[in-house]
Amino acid sequence: MKISRKKIILSIVIFIFTIGLIGGAVYLKNVADYKQAVKETTFDEINISDVSDGVYIGEYDVNFIYAKVEVTVQNREITDIIILEHRHEHGKAAETVINEIVDEQRIDVDAVSGATNSSIVIKKAVENALKSGL
Repeated sequence: MKISRKKIILSIVIFIFTIGLIGGAVYLKNVADYKQAVKETTFDEINISDVSDGVYIGEYDVNFIYAKVEVTVQNREITDIIILEHRHEHGKAAETVINEIVDEQRIDVDAVSGATNSSIVIKKAVENALKSGL
């Protein structure tokens, strides 16, 4: 049985198209899951004066956005936050949220406009770091 060249090419095109549809559906599901994870992120009330002096590492991952931070606490105050890693889509601007956290000595600061999801992830990473010092 001889298969024509056109049928082989058509079969390949249909196969590639099907794989693309499946990949697209998986990607869209991952995006929906990431957005839901950010939406469900909550913050605990942490009194900085309850955190022991030290250097703490915290991280938070919602799939498309990930942050790992190093938080320094001295004399029961946050004195420094270093972003060790920040995987983001367009959220580089959110990295300035660490300055607000240090200035205000609290995690519940305003998100950076245009980088809300990355701001939330960075703030949660800071919270997770501080929790290890309680």
